[in-house]
Amino acid sequence: MTTFNSSIQSKQGLTSEQLMIVQQEMEAKAKKPLIAYLLWFFLGTLGAHRFYLGNTTLAVCMLLFGWLTLFIWPLVDVFFIGGRIRAINEQVETHAIAQVKSYN
Repeated sequence: MTTFNSSIQSKQGLTSEQLMIVQQEMEAKAKKPLIAYLLWFFLGTLGAHRFYLGNTTLAVCMLLFGWLTLFIWPLVDVFFIGGRIRAINEQVETHAIAQVKSYN
C-alpha cells in the first residue's frame, strides 16, 4: 500500500502530457504477468520466466541445476512471480517519472 501511495505522490504535479508519456513508457517496458506465467508453465524448468524478468544469474542456475532439486525449485518459484513483476513494474514507473521530471 505504501508503494501505491508513493507512486501517487510522485505523479502529483505532472501535466497530462507528462502522465501520458509515463503511461507510454509503462506500456512499452512493463513486464506482463500472463507472459511470465506462460513461460513458467511451459519452460519453467529451464528458467525462462527468470530470464524474462531479468534475473539472468538465477535463470542460468535454474537452467543448470534445477533438476538437482527434483524440479521442486520451479514449482516453488511460481509463488514469487507476481511479487517480482510488481517490483519490476514499480521500478519502471519510478524511472519513467524521474525521466519525465528531469526534462523540465
